[in-house]
Amino acid sequence: MAPTQGPIVPRRRIADTLKSLRDESGRTLEEVAETLLISTSKLSRLENAQGSPQARDVRDLIRFYGIEDTQLADRLMRWVKASGRKAWWTDYSQATATPGLDAHLAYESEATVARLYTIPLLPVLLQTPDYARAQYSTHEPWWSAEEVDRLVELRERRKHVLAERDGMAPLKLVAVTHESAVRQFVGSREIMRAQLDHLVERSTAPNIELRVFPLAHPPLFSMSCMYAYFEFEDELDRDIVNIETHAGFRHIETAETVGYYRGYHDKLVAASPEPGESRALIRKIQAELFG
Repeated sequence: MAPTQGPIVPRRRIADTLKSLRDESGRTLEEVAETLLISTSKLSRLENAQGSPQARDVRDLIRFYGIEDTQLADRLMRWVKASGRKAWWTDYSQATATPGLDAHLAYESEATVARLYTIPLLPVLLQTPDYARAQYSTHEPWWSAEEVDRLVELRERRKHVLAERDGMAPLKLVAVTHESAVRQFVGSREIMRAQLDHLVERSTAPNIELRVFPLAHPPLFSMSCMYAYFEFEDELDRDIVNIETHAGFRHIETAETVGYYRGYHDKLVAASPEPGESRALIRKIQAELFG
């Protein structure tokens, strides 16, 4: 799949709208592509939010479906323009080589709420640079020292969504992390002590809700892997789930399955102590580990 080099939400809006227009017209991909003298694969990419939509192609489709001079046509062209903006993560092309990470960053940048579950590491957006560096350093010889520097820098840039975004409120983070992630030793004692301090302090921000799923609680479905549920405010935009593995990200967009994951995450939240109690648990673990 082509790299995600710009905003992904406008592309999904274009894709959904063009697919709906074609369905309403009763035409097949092949019929529309043949009439417009474009390849079927190009039209398919447009309808699946892949690649960068070109204004000329969308304009031709607007004419084909007979919606010129309508509000829908205006919205389509605005979305084309919005989708063409350069994304900040394109400056980190080597650091975003993990399959699906670029799309994950696009959703993270544009979502209203991110509902996370992490194990066995702490949420990326709440990690200190030293913790992140220590984690990446265990991947040798996969990453050189220079690559680790860029990866850590990328993670620091990602944190900006929690503080400020152009034209949008800061991202609301609802994170559940397994108690084993709090206890998982990464780097030195000093790094871990500072990381747990940071976790407690940062989680008091008004747009951050952090809970620790306790070891004492019976296992719940979906808690064996890390994932993010991205929620969008505009009714035009569908929520999406990204499952994270060592091999990359798997994107889930089917409405029924996405809905299941919202329920899974709600159960994790309900089974975990309230944020204040979770911070107290982190302090207790910190005292056990470091005195």
